[in-house]
Amino acid sequence: MGQSYTNVGTYFGSVNKVFYEGKDSNNPLAFKYYNPEEIIGNKTMKEHLRFSVAYWHTFTADGTDPFGAATMQRSWDKYQGMDLAKVRVEAAFELFEKLGVPFFAFHDRDIAPEGNTLKETNENLNVIIAMIKEYMKTSNVKLLWNTANMFTHPRFVHGAATSCNADVFAYAAAQVKKGLETAKELGAENYVFWGGREGYETLLNTNLKLELDNLARFMHMAVDYAKEIGFTGQFLIEPKPKEPTTHQYDTDAATTIAFLKQYNLDKYFKLNLEANHATLAGHTFDHELRVARVHGLLGSVDANQGDPLLGWDTDEFPTDLYSTTLAMYEILQNGGLGCGGLNFDAKVRRGSFELEDLVYSHVAGMDAFARGLKVAHKLIEDRVFEDVIAERYHSFTEGIGLDIVEGRANFHTLEQYALNNNSIQNKSGRQERLKAILNQYILEV
Repeated sequence: MGQSYTNVGTYFGSVNKVFYEGKDSNNPLAFKYYNPEEIIGNKTMKEHLRFSVAYWHTFTADGTDPFGAATMQRSWDKYQGMDLAKVRVEAAFELFEKLGVPFFAFHDRDIAPEGNTLKETNENLNVIIAMIKEYMKTSNVKLLWNTANMFTHPRFVHGAATSCNADVFAYAAAQVKKGLETAKELGAENYVFWGGREGYETLLNTNLKLELDNLARFMHMAVDYAKEIGFTGQFLIEPKPKEPTTHQYDTDAATTIAFLKQYNLDKYFKLNLEANHATLAGHTFDHELRVARVHGLLGSVDANQGDPLLGWDTDEFPTDLYSTTLAMYEILQNGGLGCGGLNFDAKVRRGSFELEDLVYSHVAGMDAFARGLKVAHKLIEDRVFEDVIAERYHSFTEGIGLDIVEGRANFHTLEQYALNNNSIQNKSGRQERLKAILNQYILEV
């Protein structure tokens, strides 16, 4: 227990530790762009990107979809129950070490199975938490965040903190209480709330106000308990517009920020934003990141991508360089992610069922964000978009525009100005030219 995997391992066969070999390498198990020690600006790539492996998609997903049975071939599938949970921990730390990622993340029910009672479930968790803690002593990997799975079990059919059943609300509170204790014990840098079933299917049987009020009450209870036990990690809330409910309460960044401000929670929470959830909400990923950033609430990222041709959460590994570049542009403008990170909430495709595909996919995602980081840094360094934006809004830096910005204008003064200004001249936004410049940087940096 607690061993360090550097070469051939128990679960990943002949897969060696992945190293940076540069863009000319033909080794599929080598980084082409992610060089963890390379300095970009004032930080190493490893410090900028803070990669994390998602326990659920990587070690518990089996390839099942609504139309087909499991396809994944995993050497640990021959085990069951707690034996399976223990073997997954061993496999997980082998992969963490071979990828060289600094973080991982999990739901409570990813790491340990539910028992017949909450007490038995917590006892199962205690065993696995102790095992993870032991492995972490001799590993460089840390816990980016943990969270509670309050959406899989039938008890959560009507939601958790927004359930119409007070008994379910109480159970959810007990589950998050345990989650916060787990976060403190394992040194988690964040704790995430994802409202898997915090929403509604129809307003015909929904007390919308009560459900929102109860959700806020639940969040405040969590804040209070974190203070009580001395957990100082960042609280994060993750927006999603739909799935599994028709209407999620945390639809997108703007809706979630409004909720946090309405209930005086914005001083305790930031946003964990996922690229595929942005797609489902009808937004680009960089839109969601910027909305959170300009409100000072960008906390962490679930790094994946969706398929624009499909209407559900496909959770693909990120390989779109436009998306990773514009995401890193927002993250750099934010001054980084602080204690947050880039968590690969992504799963290999159902047809990519061999164990090595888990390594190929993470290498692809890490390289995509490393490339995005370098391009975004160069764009900012050269002030490509900043100068364009400054010039576009120049009219608000002098004259009547400055009066508007500094609060000296009113409808009377603006009317008088408009009556005397008979020549309004707009300038082109040059959108196509800017996209061409972006292409140039992506291809050349």
